[in-house]
Amino acid sequence: MKHDWKKNDKQFYLPKNKPENITVPKFNYFTIEGKGNPNDDFFADYIAVLYSLSYGIKMSPKQGFAPGNYEEYTVFPLEGVWDIDEEAKKNFTGILDKNSLVFKLMMRQPDFVTTDFALETIERIKKKKPHSLLEKVKFEAIEEGLCVQMLHEGSYDSEPASFRKMQEFADANNLKRISHTHREIYLSDARKVEPEKLRTVLRFKVS
Repeated sequence: MKHDWKKNDKQFYLPKNKPENITVPKFNYFTIEGKGNPNDDFFADYIAVLYSLSYGIKMSPKQGFAPGNYEEYTVFPLEGVWDIDEEAKKNFTGILDKNSLVFKLMMRQPDFVTTDFALETIERIKKKKPHSLLEKVKFEAIEEGLCVQMLHEGSYDSEPASFRKMQEFADANNLKRISHTHREIYLSDARKVEPEKLRTVLRFKVS
């Protein structure tokens, strides 16, 4: 049976548009780190590299190198963990300079993907679709643990309103935010969807 994250993992990817708490277990990801304004042209290359690897895994049966325990699945959505650089933290005025953003983009991979198979896929993609950013890609197991999350509907620039709701929910439930970083899961393609119709899962860690 095909694994579809929209059906099998609703709790992690399709929350309601109001805050809730959730415990996120360990998942495997291709990850890549960078810095700068995501509206600039360079950012698309980071996304493209992750998609090329994810579809390299997805299409591996047709290429003749899939592992024996391969299972059909739907490619997982793009995610990103966001922060600002240390200089911006020291001099923060309340107004975000997007050039100071620090990000870690990632795409989850199915459970059958081992470290060896992931690294083999990276090498195959280097030969098939060479790109310097492939040297920065890692394969990591990441466990978020206890989090507060909600679905944000609208422009990325209007996310602060949703984060305020999430913080109010955390305070009301005796949950303490443990990091200033946050995760975004992109359910919409910003190249094809109007800003007011974007759907993004927002999430931060709590204790």
